[in-house]
Amino acid sequence: NDCHKNKNCKPIPVNLRFEFLTNSRVWDITSLNSKNFHMHVFRCNHTTFQHLTITSPDESRNTDGIHIGASTGINITQAKIGTGDDCVSIGDDSHQITVTDVTCGPGHGISIGSLGRYKEEKAVTGIIVKNCTLTNTQNGMRIKTWPDSPSPSIASDIHFEDIIMVNVSNPILIDQLYCPYTQCDQKPPSKVKISNVSFKNIKGSSFTPLAVKLVCTRGIPCENVELTDIDLTYGGNQGPLTSLCSNVKPTITGAIKALACATSSLAPLPLSKK
Repeated sequence: NDCHKNKNCKPIPVNLRFEFLTNSRVWDITSLNSKNFHMHVFRCNHTTFQHLTITSPDESRNTDGIHIGASTGINITQAKIGTGDDCVSIGDDSHQITVTDVTCGPGHGISIGSLGRYKEEKAVTGIIVKNCTLTNTQNGMRIKTWPDSPSPSIASDIHFEDIIMVNVSNPILIDQLYCPYTQCDQKPPSKVKISNVSFKNIKGSSFTPLAVKLVCTRGIPCENVELTDIDLTYGGNQGPLTSLCSNVKPTITGAIKALACATSSLAPLPLSKK
């Protein structure tokens, strides 16, 4: 898989595709060592995925555990996922998606996106991620959008709650400068509007000192972002525990000063605290 360096890379097989399902249930599935995504969910409605085991090496590229796109009413629960990419990724035109009781690691965490790369992408709304544990992952709870988006879009009503982090590199992350292949223009801002996002009861340990990073687009700042009961620690020697906010004014409750965007190299906007 050379997609990380070749824009015109050839498609590689996905282990399992679920397309155009309605009122369905998929359970007790094991997916091992997929060449690409393990499970691709597309144009499905009111479908539950339960008791899944998904495994591939942590160095395997683009081996997302479950990728969801253009689907509504999807429930992922009681899954053990360890891959070389996102454990769960949620693409455009996805609505009312619930992810619960998932253990993730290794991998890149649980992600909304990436969004804003292609023309006329549709909104992502109504996402709940709850009661999950992430261990030794590159990211924790993440929203990622590309800079220089060709069309405006929306990501809203996204809620992460009751999450345990164990040695996670970027536990809480909004990244609107996402560009994994270094082949995009960082100057034009992302056109994805992020709003009504909450991170609640997030506890555990960060592998890096920067435990909270909210980097929103300068063109359309994030709105109504809430951090509540954030209890993350860092035991390494790379410096003190820090956080960073840019183009966002989060409402912060129940977090120590270091996790309340107390430090930043991107000139954060004034914070609203209560």
